[in-house]
Amino acid sequence: MPADIVPTQAAPVEPSGGVIHDIGYQRYEGPRLGRGYAARSLYVHSLRAAFGLGRSAKSKIFPWLVVALVFMIATVAVAVRGQSGTALLGYLQFTDTVSMPTLLFLAVVAPELVSRDLRAHVLPLYFSRPLSRSDYALTKLGAMTTAAWLLLASPQLLMFIGGVFSRKDGMSGLLDELHDFGQGVSYAAIAAVAFSALAVLLASLSSRRAVAAAVIAGVYLVTAPVAVVLATLGGAIGKVSPVINPVTLIEGLERWLYGRNTGVDIGDYGVVYLAVAVVLLVAYVALLLARYRKVAA
Repeated sequence: MPADIVPTQAAPVEPSGGVIHDIGYQRYEGPRLGRGYAARSLYVHSLRAAFGLGRSAKSKIFPWLVVALVFMIATVAVAVRGQSGTALLGYLQFTDTVSMPTLLFLAVVAPELVSRDLRAHVLPLYFSRPLSRSDYALTKLGAMTTAAWLLLASPQLLMFIGGVFSRKDGMSGLLDELHDFGQGVSYAAIAAVAFSALAVLLASLSSRRAVAAAVIAGVYLVTAPVAVVLATLGGAIGKVSPVINPVTLIEGLERWLYGRNTGVDIGDYGVVYLAVAVVLLVAYVALLLARYRKVAA
């Protein structure tokens, strides 16, 4: 190598890889609230959604119209009793009187609770948490049942308060009023469970709220005339046929449990009404759970 040629040193090469920056992410070390908390949160959210709470004003219109209607009926009953001293509407009779608005409430609200989630494809998000498929289905059913029971029982509380102040027979009258009120809210619970289980099951079959609402309403409306026609046949068939329709089924059960003449002739088949109601409820819940086991996650 010539003496005047000096070798040069190669320039350093910059690394081509990325650089890791610490932007403050930390591991969560707080309490894990778990499955129960998730189920309770979903229950509260669903119950609020049933009455449009936390949603747009449009979502509140129909539920609160129904609430206003049932309270108006209760208010009229209280006013008439206060003026005349005679009960226009009993606690047990109240649930039967408002059964149609209640069914419309279920037909609209049940699809809001379950069909919306199917259409928005958010179930995988729910199931990615500790919440199981069964938890989701039972929580939605519980929220719908609670909403229906509140719709039926809250106006009866108003009737109870009015009835207490209308009575003139002291403590014995208060106890009688409390007994009647207890029967009314317990029957409201039976109706809420029976109606809600079927409504949520039917709503879970479609992601379109309008279709689900039509199916729910259709089942109640179509089975009613069938039960009426079969009742004209008389005999055992005529006395058992009301079990076909959910409304006449619980009215027959009401007559057997509470002894009120509901217009449904059950003869000596009260136990059959109870057995059918229990079997149908178990079937509705089992089918609902099976439905959500097959939903894509």
